[in-house]
Amino acid sequence: MPRPTVNRKPFGAHGPTDVDVWTLDSGTGVRAEILTYGGILHRLTVPDTQGASASIVRSLASLDDYTGKNPFFGALIGRFANRIAHGRFTLDGATYHIPANDRGHALHGGPEGFHTRVWQAAGEATDTAAALRLTLHSPDGDMGFPGALDVAVTYTLDRAGTLALDYTATTDRPTVVNLTNHAYFDLAAQGDIRGHTLQVDAGSYLPVDDEGIPEGPAAAVRATPFDLTTPRTVGERITLPDEQLRRAGGFDHCWVLDGPGTPAGLRRAARLTAPRAERVMEVWTTEPGIQVYTANQLDGTLADPDGGRHERHSAVCLETQHLPDSPNRPGLPGTVLRPDGVFSSRTELRFPHLTAAKD
Repeated sequence: MPRPTVNRKPFGAHGPTDVDVWTLDSGTGVRAEILTYGGILHRLTVPDTQGASASIVRSLASLDDYTGKNPFFGALIGRFANRIAHGRFTLDGATYHIPANDRGHALHGGPEGFHTRVWQAAGEATDTAAALRLTLHSPDGDMGFPGALDVAVTYTLDRAGTLALDYTATTDRPTVVNLTNHAYFDLAAQGDIRGHTLQVDAGSYLPVDDEGIPEGPAAAVRATPFDLTTPRTVGERITLPDEQLRRAGGFDHCWVLDGPGTPAGLRRAARLTAPRAERVMEVWTTEPGIQVYTANQLDGTLADPDGGRHERHSAVCLETQHLPDSPNRPGLPGTVLRPDGVFSSRTELRFPHLTAAKD
């Protein structure tokens, strides 16, 4: 049986800097393609129950498309995933300002967040897994954030077909950190997420105002369209009459995950199933929340590598993370990182249908 492999080839250039695409191959049918620009998960090829392979993440056609205006396709997000209200927070008595890039608020680390950087990369393969380690130095004051931050994100693809993302960060001054990946998933590879079923292992979520900022404390999902504690069809949920759905145009909300046995333990966050269950993906994480976004703002203007268009509700993002606007909300799990600490987080994308197909 083939062993896992790692390969690199040129993908283009961003100004004077070359950009590579690295391919992690499990040797058992699952392959991940990752760009050094933005740490972007460009393709994630997964066989279905019949053995037919397709990429389950939505992609753009070229490097120019990724470096141009787009809604964070597949990228690593930092320094702070999700929104910081008015681009402002106070830490240890000092107030910091992040450039606003979403309706007067800072989204995903500001306009020049980690999704716009070329990361340093090193690949390695063993008998059991293929891995790509990406590193980035973010200087003090980058996008207004205090402290120099050194970040490492490792993509690891094992023989079972599980893709893991391990995040670590250290700082030389107190700062705030919230890292995630912004892949757009479409398990059927047909450009429509509405027939998928989704389960989210969370009893509460954060309602938002018209600008996507949490209105207050978490609310129970019970008796609302946000109750995904059992599998629900995405299209049926997001068309229900509900003020929260109207504000966002679908799901663009953070669910507060049910806790694991230990604070740093992995827990299942979500289970996504294609319409005929030909592919199933589970998201496991150490993070306390997951932002579910049903691609409400895609409008067909962006093309994929095969000539198709990225239409509204053509994919769903499942972004494991700390909760939005945490630096301004003392009651939420903390996002402060100090020089004597290490930020660490792990998220796994598992494909149980692959194991079931072998049984």
